[in-house]
Amino acid sequence: SSPHLVQVRERIRINGQPISKDLFNKYFWLVYNRLEETKDRVHASMPAYFRFLTIMAFHVFLQEKVDLAVVEVGIGGTYDCTNIIRAPVVCGVSSLGIDHTSILGDTMEKIAWQKGGIFKPGVPAFTVAQPERPLEVLRERAQERECPLYLCPELDDFEEDCRALELGLAGAHQRSNAALALQLARMWLQRRGYQALGELKEVPPSTELVGRPVPLAPAFRLTDAMIQGLRDTEWLGRTQVLSHGPVTWYLDGAHTTSSIQACVRWFRQATLNQDKPHDGSEVRVLLFNATGDRDTAALLKLLVPCHFDYAVFCPNFMEVSVANNADQQNFNVTLENALTRCLENQRTWTRLLEEKVGQDPWLPSPLWVGGLLQPAPARGSLLQVPPAPRPFNSPALVFPCLAQALRWVAQGRDPHLAAPAASGAHPHPAASSGVVLLREAAAIHVLVTGSLHLVGGALRLLDPALSQ
Repeated sequence: SSPHLVQVRERIRINGQPISKDLFNKYFWLVYNRLEETKDRVHASMPAYFRFLTIMAFHVFLQEKVDLAVVEVGIGGTYDCTNIIRAPVVCGVSSLGIDHTSILGDTMEKIAWQKGGIFKPGVPAFTVAQPERPLEVLRERAQERECPLYLCPELDDFEEDCRALELGLAGAHQRSNAALALQLARMWLQRRGYQALGELKEVPPSTELVGRPVPLAPAFRLTDAMIQGLRDTEWLGRTQVLSHGPVTWYLDGAHTTSSIQACVRWFRQATLNQDKPHDGSEVRVLLFNATGDRDTAALLKLLVPCHFDYAVFCPNFMEVSVANNADQQNFNVTLENALTRCLENQRTWTRLLEEKVGQDPWLPSPLWVGGLLQPAPARGSLLQVPPAPRPFNSPALVFPCLAQALRWVAQGRDPHLAAPAASGAHPHPAASSGVVLLREAAAIHVLVTGSLHLVGGALRLLDPALSQ
């Protein structure tokens, strides 16, 4: 799976656990040296990062003799390097969203075409409810490749005796993921000769279906192991909650419009379920960054209704110096470029809030605060607030790295984070007023979203055990 959050070893797991450092080291050099010995001497090319890790993963799985490998494509499907598997047991396409548009295309139909590229002749494939046109594109791709394609029934159809299935992953969108997982697991069990779940009858690709472009796979009676599997599933960085005293961190790597919408629904519900402080205030903070070709204005607009008291923007760099965090360093992005993007996000957030004032009776009239805080050479820290007038109820701040952003938000109240330097580190009124609010609030709720890399960096700082 990709990307990793804290350590690259997370991409290659056996029995749910990242492979050990020793095993990673052993197979890395074995594969690297073999490729080095056999590479094209004229062009002297080696596989790029993702391709290398894909080759290495296949080698690990073969050498360790796993029974079953679950392989998530990197981007798209058709041209992804994971798509060299000629005869998988089964293929699945989860809910489609607009992402990686420069590579996959800028419409759901184009993206569906790319995703359908993983279909293989005679290999059953499953998908979940999709918009009409993208679903038709998936059906056409399945017919081209003579691949039987089925629609997963809703998870409700698996719930017997009015017993709701309990999912380890929060959020309504995880129900369609669970329904897809059940169908993929069933096909594997059927291939292994397990008949108790009933056999999925193949529908010839040429069959005309009345009222539905793709045949519906039947629901089946779940085994106790399946019910337990759904309940015990964990996946870091997706709808994850970390309670650290008065500070509660809500981590979700959503980075498309559809996943941000799901994230907002989850966050609002999760904060509702939290006990309200009996005395004192509750402060909400957004920590956001987005990368690549994503439309950050569209993503931020979806987050406005959460009524954050502060919006904090920072690059995905953990520290201003990232020399010691090679696993989490993006060598394709400079700090300057990343900060420029953060400042653009800050201006966008400010504009969105100004547009919201007057439309939303819950937002107070704007108080004008302007100015730009320049970095002080003695401190080496950077904090910027927009020069444009904006509503003071949600100041937008930019920090040069995650560590500084998290420390400012937590104000020494999270035992996992050191307190920010006190000596005049945040003289700007927007920042210093925040210090008072954050230090006195009975509860601080922080949503970290927009990028899996941002969430991974936050996790490394908030849960140091993940770095071991």
